[in-house]
Amino acid sequence: MSAADPSRIFAGASLRDVRSRRELLPALGEDVLLHAGPPYAPGARVPQAVLHAAAWACVHDGLAKCFAEGLAAVATGQVRLAPAQDHGVVTPLAQVVSAGMPLVVVGDGATACYAPLAEAPAPALRFGSPDGQCVDNMRELGAWACDALAPFLRGAPVALGPIIAAALAAGEECHALTAAAHAGLIARLDDPALRADARLATNPGFVLTPLMAAAAWVLDSREHGLAAIGGNGVRFGVRARGATRWHDVPATAPVGTRFPVAPDDAVLGAIGDSAVLDACGLGGQALRRAPALVSAWADSLPADWAERAEAVLGADGVLDPARILTHGKGPLIHLAMVGAGTAAGLLGRGFYVPPVSLFEPLIQEIPA
Repeated sequence: MSAADPSRIFAGASLRDVRSRRELLPALGEDVLLHAGPPYAPGARVPQAVLHAAAWACVHDGLAKCFAEGLAAVATGQVRLAPAQDHGVVTPLAQVVSAGMPLVVVGDGATACYAPLAEAPAPALRFGSPDGQCVDNMRELGAWACDALAPFLRGAPVALGPIIAAALAAGEECHALTAAAHAGLIARLDDPALRADARLATNPGFVLTPLMAAAAWVLDSREHGLAAIGGNGVRFGVRARGATRWHDVPATAPVGTRFPVAPDDAVLGAIGDSAVLDACGLGGQALRRAPALVSAWADSLPADWAERAEAVLGADGVLDPARILTHGKGPLIHLAMVGAGTAAGLLGRGFYVPPVSLFEPLIQEIPA
């Protein structure tokens, strides 16, 4: 069921609102910044891309007057980094979420998960750019989303399951490729002004974070099983439902297609909470739906890529650690390539395969 129709598990997930993290999670301190993946170990070197995004998050909220002050706030411990998924939030790539940042709200009206807005294409916060245009773009997009989009969604939530189904049928896997899903989202906004607004119409990455929040909501809706999965650029980790401890391994860099920009720059280790999409049958587990990606990555995909979904997904359509261990295959996780150096930025798109051993500790934490 899950491999044949990954969209079915998203029934009930609707894009319902846009509100600040402060409103949605008031118990989180203003000094807490949320990042992707597992926690950073004490004393660990935080990647430049994440430091850049954290610095701009400080500027966004007025915790720092400029980029340099934001970097200093992180370095001196004035602000604290914490895993977003431990608080019902998923964040893409290097993007860091502050209290004042707007989040999309996705769920069924009773429960919800959240994700930040994805601003325009590069340079962007999610790519860890040091360019000040990023925070200006986020402020403009956030103001529009809260003032115009949010009131509409509160009255007319947008079901994401049908959008995912249509995008899969159109040759996308709803992670690395999202143009069809974005068009589907726009089409379901019954407001000509919203559909025509350039902040949405020319921003094809906008749909990604609502899809991420929907996947996080699917994981959160289950009584037990995998609850969190993602990378912080240094470590890639997983966490079981009801557990507080992450299990992680060193994060190697995704492989795939490098863009012509900065062809010699090193690629950061796997980073981003968007792995929740692949955990819910999309992305790498729906690669057979996306022949364009198969063609682009033909030289680097594992020989058994087409059988991976059946080997790693459970009957409920979500990654099953027991099946992963039984078949000895790790899932394919689609992730963009982010620069590891001081310039950071988007270098390409590809996939990461976590080792099977990462999922072994979960067997003891997930009821049979």
